[in-house]
Amino acid sequence: MRFAHLSRPLRATAALAALGALTAACSSAASNAGNSTSGGSKTISLVAYSTPQKAYDALIPGFKATNAGAGASFKESFGASGAQSRAVAAGQPADIVAFSLEPDISKLVKSGLVPSTWNSDAYKGMVTDSVVTLVVRKGNPKGIHGWADLVKPGIKVVTPNFLSSGSAKWNLMAAYGAQIKSGKSPDEALAYVKALLKNTVTQPESGSKATAAFVGGVGDVLISYENEAIQAQKSGAAVDYVTPDQTILIENPIAVTTHAKNPALAKAFIDYLHTDAAQKIFADHGYRPVVQADVDASKFPTPAQLFTIKDFGGWSTVNTQFFDPTSGSITKIENSLGVSGG
Repeated sequence: MRFAHLSRPLRATAALAALGALTAACSSAASNAGNSTSGGSKTISLVAYSTPQKAYDALIPGFKATNAGAGASFKESFGASGAQSRAVAAGQPADIVAFSLEPDISKLVKSGLVPSTWNSDAYKGMVTDSVVTLVVRKGNPKGIHGWADLVKPGIKVVTPNFLSSGSAKWNLMAAYGAQIKSGKSPDEALAYVKALLKNTVTQPESGSKATAAFVGGVGDVLISYENEAIQAQKSGAAVDYVTPDQTILIENPIAVTTHAKNPALAKAFIDYLHTDAAQKIFADHGYRPVVQADVDASKFPTPAQLFTIKDFGGWSTVNTQFFDPTSGSITKIENSLGVSGG
């Protein structure tokens, strides 16, 4: 569920609406061969950010087992969120785009590739939640318990590159926001970010590649999605993770494109993703559900000071203030440290 402790109302009726929409699509597909999901191509091109690939490996068969998804096939592309958004803008076919953060979809709205109404549903266009967490070696040998530990001398940090990765932007805003929530000034918070990036030993192009680098032995601590930490543990990696008291709520968007070959089929898939069954699959892969699903809430403990990107003006403001290619405050820090690409 989208938990009450996230300071937003639970939407039990939204879950029922999604199930109703899926049922209607199923009925239409079964009864009307010239309408709904059965009209047009039965292939869905899914272009997504890197980290939920394993979740979609389980979700797609679940959708195919429904009446609405019967006979459907998928073409999938996974990669760094920003790079995927740019690829779609440059002409890569996509019926559905699923990215790390809202601006990567907003760019496609401006290009006319995603409708302006993409986030007008009960979920505000989001399909999963997560939080930023700190992944450490098994047993936490460096004694990393919070943000202050990441800027200690000799600590080697791994985080993706924000020029390509949506995960990186979430990570850096979590680091910045944690300082603000601790009573620091904006200048002090930026000074912390600079110290953090000075301790960063590699910035891969995507969240999944950052995880692979860390699991492969690089660094002492990985800043990452909670779901990445959970998946790394499930895969047998010798890691633990620590969720700081001050961290950010990650919200991951999804949308049908304006060029979808079968918009009804694409929408049916997104409707399926908001059902209880699909949200439980997401939860099994470490994502926090966005609907009231039958999920053990104790799997996702509440950070003491959970904040959102809206606390800093929303992504439009944040992208300009912190990540503008020439004037962004974090861009300037990265440039001063000689960092430009993943």
